[in-house]
Amino acid sequence: MGTGNSTADLGQVAFTLVGIPGLEAAHVWIGIPLCFMYIITLLGNATILFIIKTEPALHKPMYLFLSMLALNDLIISTSTLPKMLNIMWQGGREIAFDACLVQMYFIHAFSIVESAILLAMAIDRYVAICHPLHYAAILSNPVVAKMGLAAAARGVVLVVPCPVLIKRLAYCSRRVIQHTYCEHMAVVKLACADTTVNWTYGICVALLVVVLDLGLIVTSYMLILRAVFRLSSREARAKALGTCAAHTCTILVSYVPALFTFLTHRIGRNVPPYIHILLASLYLLLPPMVNPLVYGVKTQQIRQRVLSLFSQGGKVLGEH
Repeated sequence: MGTGNSTADLGQVAFTLVGIPGLEAAHVWIGIPLCFMYIITLLGNATILFIIKTEPALHKPMYLFLSMLALNDLIISTSTLPKMLNIMWQGGREIAFDACLVQMYFIHAFSIVESAILLAMAIDRYVAICHPLHYAAILSNPVVAKMGLAAAARGVVLVVPCPVLIKRLAYCSRRVIQHTYCEHMAVVKLACADTTVNWTYGICVALLVVVLDLGLIVTSYMLILRAVFRLSSREARAKALGTCAAHTCTILVSYVPALFTFLTHRIGRNVPPYIHILLASLYLLLPPMVNPLVYGVKTQQIRQRVLSLFSQGGKVLGEH
Protein backbone atom coordinates (compact mmCIF):
# COMPACT_ATOMS: atom_id res chain seq x y z
CA MET A 1 0.00 0.00 0.00
CA GLY A 2 3.04 2.24 0.20
CA THR A 3 2.80 2.97 -3.53
CA GLY A 4 -0.77 4.20 -3.33
CA ASN A 5 -1.96 7.80 -3.46
CA SER A 6 -4.01 9.41 -0.71
CA THR A 7 -7.03 11.58 -1.48
CA ALA A 8 -4.86 14.66 -1.06
CA ASP A 9 -2.46 13.46 -3.75
CA LEU A 10 -5.13 12.63 -6.34
CA GLY A 11 -4.98 16.06 -7.95
CA GLN A 12 -1.50 15.15 -9.23
CA VAL A 13 -2.47 11.65 -10.40
CA ALA A 14 -2.73 11.15 -14.17
CA PHE A 15 -4.08 8.16 -16.06
CA THR A 16 -3.09 6.92 -19.50
CA LEU A 17 -5.85 6.06 -21.97
CA VAL A 18 -4.56 3.36 -24.32
CA GLY A 19 -7.22 3.90 -26.97
CA ILE A 20 -8.00 0.63 -28.72
CA PRO A 21 -5.52 -1.98 -27.38
CA GLY A 22 -3.96 -4.06 -30.15
CA LEU A 23 -4.83 -1.54 -32.85
CA GLU A 24 -2.50 1.29 -31.83
CA ALA A 25 -0.77 1.21 -35.23
CA ALA A 26 -4.11 1.89 -36.94
CA HIS A 27 -5.20 4.73 -34.64
CA VAL A 28 -4.66 7.42 -37.28
CA TRP A 29 -6.94 5.60 -39.73
CA ILE A 30 -9.54 4.74 -37.08
CA GLY A 31 -9.69 8.44 -36.20
CA ILE A 32 -10.96 9.33 -39.70
CA PRO A 33 -14.37 7.58 -39.41
CA LEU A 34 -14.62 8.76 -35.80
CA CYS A 35 -14.16 12.36 -36.99
CA PHE A 36 -16.85 11.91 -39.65
CA MET A 37 -19.17 10.41 -37.01
CA TYR A 38 -18.64 13.46 -34.80
CA ILE A 39 -19.31 15.90 -37.65
CA ILE A 40 -22.52 14.07 -38.62
CA THR A 41 -23.56 13.95 -34.94
CA LEU A 42 -23.03 17.70 -34.49
CA LEU A 43 -24.74 18.69 -37.74
CA GLY A 44 -27.62 16.23 -37.36
CA ASN A 45 -28.54 17.01 -33.77
CA ALA A 46 -28.00 20.76 -34.17
CA THR A 47 -30.34 20.67 -37.19
CA ILE A 48 -33.01 18.78 -35.22
CA LEU A 49 -32.79 21.32 -32.39
CA PHE A 50 -32.94 24.28 -34.81
CA ILE A 51 -35.95 22.92 -36.70
CA ILE A 52 -37.95 22.11 -33.55
CA LYS A 53 -37.13 25.50 -31.99
CA THR A 54 -38.05 27.55 -35.08
CA GLU A 55 -41.14 25.59 -36.14
CA PRO A 56 -44.13 26.33 -33.82
CA ALA A 57 -46.07 23.38 -35.27
CA LEU A 58 -43.44 21.05 -33.78
CA HIS A 59 -43.82 22.34 -30.22
CA LYS A 60 -45.57 19.10 -29.27
CA PRO A 61 -44.59 16.39 -26.74
CA MET A 62 -43.12 14.01 -29.34
CA TYR A 63 -40.80 16.68 -30.75
CA LEU A 64 -39.98 18.20 -27.36
CA PHE A 65 -38.76 14.78 -26.23
CA LEU A 66 -36.82 14.52 -29.50
CA SER A 67 -35.13 17.86 -28.80
CA MET A 68 -34.15 16.57 -25.33
CA LEU A 69 -32.68 13.47 -26.97
CA ALA A 70 -30.73 15.58 -29.49
CA LEU A 71 -29.29 17.81 -26.75
CA ASN A 72 -28.38 14.76 -24.65
CA ASP A 73 -26.67 13.12 -27.64
CA LEU A 74 -24.59 16.26 -28.23
CA ILE A 75 -23.41 16.17 -24.60
CA ILE A 76 -22.50 12.46 -24.69
CA SER A 77 -20.61 12.66 -27.98
CA THR A 78 -18.77 15.84 -26.97
CA SER A 79 -17.77 14.20 -23.68
CA THR A 80 -16.00 11.37 -25.53
CA LEU A 81 -15.10 12.01 -29.17
CA PRO A 82 -12.74 15.02 -28.89
CA LYS A 83 -10.53 13.11 -26.43
CA MET A 84 -10.69 9.98 -28.60
CA LEU A 85 -9.53 11.97 -31.62
CA ASN A 86 -6.78 13.51 -29.49
CA ILE A 87 -5.59 9.98 -28.61
CA MET A 88 -5.83 8.73 -32.20
CA TRP A 89 -4.22 11.67 -34.00
CA GLN A 90 -1.98 13.46 -31.50
CA GLY A 91 -1.08 10.70 -29.07
CA GLY A 92 -2.61 12.69 -26.21
CA ARG A 93 -3.19 9.64 -24.07
CA GLU A 94 -2.66 11.26 -20.66
CA ILE A 95 -5.67 12.49 -18.73
CA ALA A 96 -5.65 14.08 -15.27
CA PHE A 97 -7.48 12.32 -12.45
CA ASP A 98 -10.13 15.05 -12.04
CA ALA A 99 -10.64 15.36 -15.80
CA CYS A 100 -11.09 11.59 -15.98
CA LEU A 101 -13.74 11.71 -13.25
CA VAL A 102 -15.57 14.56 -15.00
CA GLN A 103 -15.61 12.65 -18.29
CA MET A 104 -16.75 9.47 -16.53
CA TYR A 105 -19.53 11.35 -14.74
CA PHE A 106 -20.86 12.99 -17.92
CA ILE A 107 -20.78 9.74 -19.90
CA HIS A 108 -22.63 7.65 -17.33
CA ALA A 109 -25.03 10.35 -16.11
CA PHE A 110 -26.19 11.30 -19.60
CA SER A 111 -26.39 7.66 -20.72
CA ILE A 112 -28.92 7.19 -17.90
CA VAL A 113 -30.70 10.39 -18.99
CA GLU A 114 -30.85 9.01 -22.55
CA SER A 115 -32.53 5.84 -21.32
CA ALA A 116 -35.11 7.89 -19.42
CA ILE A 117 -35.84 10.04 -22.49
CA LEU A 118 -36.40 6.89 -24.59
CA LEU A 119 -38.84 5.70 -21.91
CA ALA A 120 -40.62 9.08 -21.99
CA MET A 121 -40.91 8.81 -25.79
CA ALA A 122 -42.41 5.32 -25.42
CA ILE A 123 -44.97 6.71 -22.95
CA ASP A 124 -45.74 9.49 -25.45
CA ARG A 125 -46.47 6.93 -28.19
CA TYR A 126 -48.56 4.84 -25.78
CA VAL A 127 -50.74 7.82 -24.82
CA ALA A 128 -51.03 9.00 -28.45
CA ILE A 129 -52.24 5.60 -29.70
CA CYS A 130 -54.11 4.16 -26.69
CA HIS A 131 -55.64 7.39 -25.32
CA PRO A 132 -55.73 9.80 -28.29
CA LEU A 133 -58.70 11.84 -27.00
CA HIS A 134 -56.89 12.64 -23.75
CA TYR A 135 -53.43 13.09 -25.29
CA ALA A 136 -53.27 16.88 -24.94
CA ALA A 137 -54.54 16.78 -21.36
CA ILE A 138 -52.22 13.98 -20.20
CA LEU A 139 -49.06 15.21 -21.94
CA SER A 140 -49.32 18.97 -21.65
CA ASN A 141 -46.14 21.04 -22.07
CA PRO A 142 -45.70 21.49 -18.27
CA VAL A 143 -45.94 17.70 -17.81
CA VAL A 144 -43.38 17.16 -20.59
CA ALA A 145 -41.04 19.66 -18.91
CA LYS A 146 -41.40 17.86 -15.57
CA MET A 147 -40.67 14.51 -17.24
CA GLY A 148 -37.53 15.99 -18.81
CA LEU A 149 -36.38 17.42 -15.47
CA ALA A 150 -37.06 14.08 -13.75
CA ALA A 151 -35.00 12.26 -16.41
CA ALA A 152 -32.09 14.68 -15.93
CA ALA A 153 -32.33 14.57 -12.12
CA ARG A 154 -32.28 10.77 -12.03
CA GLY A 155 -29.10 10.59 -14.12
CA VAL A 156 -27.38 13.36 -12.18
CA VAL A 157 -28.23 11.91 -8.76
CA LEU A 158 -27.60 8.22 -9.48
CA VAL A 159 -24.07 8.81 -10.80
CA VAL A 160 -22.91 11.26 -8.07
CA PRO A 161 -21.74 8.42 -5.73
CA CYS A 162 -19.45 6.96 -8.43
CA PRO A 163 -16.79 9.73 -8.46
CA VAL A 164 -17.24 10.21 -4.69
CA LEU A 165 -16.51 6.52 -4.05
CA ILE A 166 -13.60 6.55 -6.51
CA LYS A 167 -12.08 9.57 -4.75
CA ARG A 168 -11.69 7.57 -1.52
CA LEU A 169 -9.58 4.86 -3.22
CA ALA A 170 -5.78 4.70 -3.29
CA TYR A 171 -4.14 4.20 -6.68
CA CYS A 172 -0.97 2.24 -7.33
CA SER A 173 1.67 2.90 -9.94
CA ARG A 174 -0.33 1.01 -12.60
CA ARG A 175 -2.48 3.79 -14.06
CA VAL A 176 -3.10 2.59 -17.62
CA ILE A 177 -6.76 2.46 -18.70
CA GLN A 178 -7.32 -0.08 -21.46
CA HIS A 179 -10.03 2.01 -23.07
CA THR A 180 -10.80 4.99 -25.28
CA TYR A 181 -12.52 6.88 -22.44
CA CYS A 182 -12.77 6.87 -18.63
CA GLU A 183 -15.30 4.12 -18.08
CA HIS A 184 -16.34 3.57 -14.45
CA MET A 185 -15.17 -0.01 -13.91
CA ALA A 186 -12.01 0.52 -15.98
CA VAL A 187 -10.99 3.26 -13.52
CA VAL A 188 -12.05 1.27 -10.44
CA LYS A 189 -9.88 -1.70 -11.51
CA LEU A 190 -6.75 0.47 -11.20
CA ALA A 191 -7.17 0.97 -7.45
CA CYS A 192 -4.99 -0.94 -5.01
CA ALA A 193 -7.79 -1.12 -2.42
CA ASP A 194 -11.05 -2.95 -1.77
CA THR A 195 -13.44 -1.92 -4.55
CA THR A 196 -16.43 -4.07 -3.55
CA VAL A 197 -18.61 -1.03 -2.80
CA ASN A 198 -17.75 0.62 -6.16
CA TRP A 199 -18.38 -2.58 -8.11
CA THR A 200 -21.67 -3.33 -6.31
CA TYR A 201 -23.02 0.19 -6.70
CA GLY A 202 -22.12 0.32 -10.42
CA ILE A 203 -23.83 -3.00 -11.15
CA CYS A 204 -26.93 -2.09 -9.11
CA VAL A 205 -27.38 1.24 -10.93
CA ALA A 206 -26.90 -0.37 -14.36
CA LEU A 207 -29.39 -3.16 -13.61
CA LEU A 208 -31.91 -0.75 -12.08
CA VAL A 209 -31.85 1.57 -15.09
CA VAL A 210 -31.83 -1.10 -17.82
CA VAL A 211 -34.37 -3.45 -16.21
CA LEU A 212 -36.76 -0.66 -15.19
CA ASP A 213 -36.58 1.41 -18.38
CA LEU A 214 -36.45 -1.44 -20.87
CA GLY A 215 -39.18 -3.30 -18.99
CA LEU A 216 -41.49 -0.28 -19.11
CA ILE A 217 -40.65 0.38 -22.78
CA VAL A 218 -41.48 -3.24 -23.71
CA THR A 219 -44.71 -3.06 -21.67
CA SER A 220 -45.78 0.15 -23.39
CA TYR A 221 -45.19 -1.37 -26.83
CA MET A 222 -47.13 -4.51 -25.91
CA LEU A 223 -50.08 -2.29 -24.97
CA ILE A 224 -49.59 -0.27 -28.18
CA LEU A 225 -49.61 -3.42 -30.33
CA ARG A 226 -52.72 -4.71 -28.57
CA ALA A 227 -54.50 -1.42 -29.26
CA VAL A 228 -53.28 -1.27 -32.88
CA PHE A 229 -54.43 -4.77 -33.79
CA ARG A 230 -57.89 -3.99 -32.41
CA LEU A 231 -58.30 -1.32 -35.10
CA SER A 232 -60.61 -2.47 -37.88
CA SER A 233 -58.91 -0.59 -40.74
CA ARG A 234 -55.61 -1.85 -42.15
CA GLU A 235 -54.75 1.73 -43.12
CA ALA A 236 -55.33 2.91 -39.54
CA ARG A 237 -53.11 0.09 -38.22
CA ALA A 238 -50.33 1.01 -40.64
CA LYS A 239 -50.58 4.70 -39.73
CA ALA A 240 -50.45 3.95 -35.99
CA LEU A 241 -47.44 1.66 -36.36
CA GLY A 242 -45.77 4.23 -38.63
CA THR A 243 -45.79 6.81 -35.85
CA CYS A 244 -43.73 4.38 -33.73
CA ALA A 245 -41.20 3.49 -36.45
CA ALA A 246 -38.59 6.16 -35.68
CA HIS A 247 -38.74 5.54 -31.93
CA THR A 248 -38.43 1.78 -32.44
CA CYS A 249 -35.31 2.29 -34.58
CA THR A 250 -33.84 4.59 -31.90
CA ILE A 251 -34.45 1.97 -29.19
CA LEU A 252 -32.78 -0.73 -31.29
CA VAL A 253 -29.78 1.49 -32.07
CA SER A 254 -29.40 2.37 -28.38
CA TYR A 255 -29.96 -0.98 -26.70
CA VAL A 256 -28.59 -3.54 -29.21
CA PRO A 257 -24.93 -2.30 -29.00
CA ALA A 258 -25.35 -2.15 -25.20
CA LEU A 259 -26.55 -5.77 -25.19
CA PHE A 260 -23.62 -6.89 -27.36
CA THR A 261 -21.21 -5.03 -25.06
CA PHE A 262 -22.72 -6.70 -22.00
CA LEU A 263 -22.64 -10.18 -23.58
CA THR A 264 -19.07 -9.95 -24.86
CA HIS A 265 -17.87 -8.86 -21.41
CA ARG A 266 -19.74 -11.66 -19.61
CA ILE A 267 -19.67 -14.52 -22.15
CA GLY A 268 -17.03 -13.73 -24.78
CA ARG A 269 -13.96 -14.70 -22.79
CA ASN A 270 -12.00 -15.41 -25.99
CA VAL A 271 -13.05 -12.20 -27.75
CA PRO A 272 -9.99 -9.97 -28.41
CA PRO A 273 -9.78 -6.84 -26.19
CA TYR A 274 -10.06 -4.50 -29.17
CA ILE A 275 -13.51 -5.97 -29.97
CA HIS A 276 -14.67 -5.17 -26.42
CA ILE A 277 -13.41 -1.59 -26.70
CA LEU A 278 -14.82 -1.04 -30.20
CA LEU A 279 -18.26 -2.27 -29.09
CA ALA A 280 -18.15 -0.15 -25.93
CA SER A 281 -17.20 2.90 -28.02
CA LEU A 282 -19.91 2.27 -30.62
CA TYR A 283 -22.46 1.93 -27.80
CA LEU A 284 -21.76 5.59 -26.98
CA LEU A 285 -21.04 7.00 -30.45
CA LEU A 286 -23.52 5.27 -32.76
CA PRO A 287 -26.89 6.41 -31.28
CA PRO A 288 -26.02 10.15 -31.26
CA MET A 289 -25.08 9.91 -34.95
CA VAL A 290 -27.96 7.69 -36.09
CA ASN A 291 -30.85 9.21 -34.10
CA PRO A 292 -31.17 12.48 -36.09
CA LEU A 293 -30.81 10.55 -39.37
CA VAL A 294 -33.61 8.14 -38.34
CA TYR A 295 -35.97 10.95 -37.32
CA GLY A 296 -35.04 12.97 -40.40
CA VAL A 297 -36.05 10.08 -42.65
CA LYS A 298 -38.97 8.62 -40.69
CA THR A 299 -40.69 11.82 -39.50
CA GLN A 300 -42.46 13.66 -42.32
CA GLN A 301 -42.59 17.09 -40.65
CA ILE A 302 -38.85 17.11 -39.93
CA ARG A 303 -37.97 15.67 -43.33
CA GLN A 304 -39.96 18.37 -45.14
CA ARG A 305 -38.44 21.12 -43.00
CA VAL A 306 -34.90 19.85 -43.69
CA LEU A 307 -35.60 19.71 -47.42
CA SER A 308 -36.99 23.24 -47.35
CA LEU A 309 -33.87 24.47 -45.54
CA PHE A 310 -31.65 22.91 -48.21
CA SER A 311 -33.80 24.29 -51.05
CA GLN A 312 -33.69 27.79 -49.54
CA GLY A 313 -29.93 27.48 -49.12
CA GLY A 314 -29.61 26.39 -52.75
CA LYS A 315 -31.64 29.40 -53.94
CA VAL A 316 -29.47 31.79 -51.91
CA LEU A 317 -26.31 30.26 -53.39
CA GLY A 318 -27.85 30.40 -56.88
CA GLU A 319 -28.63 34.10 -56.50
CA HIS A 320 -24.98 34.79 -55.65
